[in-house]
Amino acid sequence: MPEVLKAPLVVEFPFTRSLGPVQSAFLTGLRERVVLGVRTTDGRTLVPPVEYDPVTAQEIRDLVEVAPTGTVTTWAWNHAPRRGQPLATPFAWVLVRLDGADTALLHALDAPGPDAVHTGMRVRIRWAGDRTGAITDIDCFEPYDGEPEQPGDHTGEFDNPLTGIVAPARLDYTYAPGRAQSGYIDALSGRRTVGERCPSCRKVYVPPRGACPTCGVATSEQVEVGPRGTVTTFCVVNIKAKNLDIEVPYVYAHIALDGADLALHGRIGGIACDQVRMGLRVEPVWTEGARYPDHYRPTGEADADYDTYKELL
Repeated sequence: MPEVLKAPLVVEFPFTRSLGPVQSAFLTGLRERVVLGVRTTDGRTLVPPVEYDPVTAQEIRDLVEVAPTGTVTTWAWNHAPRRGQPLATPFAWVLVRLDGADTALLHALDAPGPDAVHTGMRVRIRWAGDRTGAITDIDCFEPYDGEPEQPGDHTGEFDNPLTGIVAPARLDYTYAPGRAQSGYIDALSGRRTVGERCPSCRKVYVPPRGACPTCGVATSEQVEVGPRGTVTTFCVVNIKAKNLDIEVPYVYAHIALDGADLALHGRIGGIACDQVRMGLRVEPVWTEGARYPDHYRPTGEADADYDTYKELL
């Protein structure tokens, strides 16, 4: 039984979105040290603002300024801040109802410890020095024992308003592939590809999943497949991916390895993009020290008959 593997896994991408008039005014306001809410049809002021009334679903655009001071409605202490969080030292996550608002805003509170935080405490916005039009323009909240600050009467009209934002998204995992895929990865280190056979339907799944997705029973019989296979479907990639040292255009394909009942992904090389086709017979190309094939290339065999792979599309 191979060792069950685990490794850190990071999923990260930039999320680009356009802003409607309400969100544009809210984020542009933060850039200018102004907090805007939106007034609903029943007279409540929502902060952060939304574009549709949560009760009636009517579009709302009546922007109103609220104060930078407010009251903590609930909180939780963060003992160990993580990458990308507002503060590098322990802090409290708080919901703050700003003066003039009827809903609470989530942000960080800079406090010396959990004993210094309580529901009902008064706080004030600490603005970031460098503001770009993002929620991070509020650096954090800080305790405040002064008089409530009075909001202005800003209407939400700004010079050079924001029209879109790019928000980075990142998820950090410790990924454990499990018994079946650990065996698959271990075999790849010996330049072999293995799957597992379902004891009921007898299909061989590559990569193995530890259970048959059709029958729902556990799989344990390891079966070596390939190394050659057949291109079932493919696409031509024309957009270069960040941190991927492959020149475009290139072909990415589903490849049904001989003996497998499930196609896997692989890049096709050694052939012009416009020559790749369904039924093309291919074989893996390994680079020195690699744990998986770098790409697949044509074997020179005749194309596979469609009936031999039609169930694997």
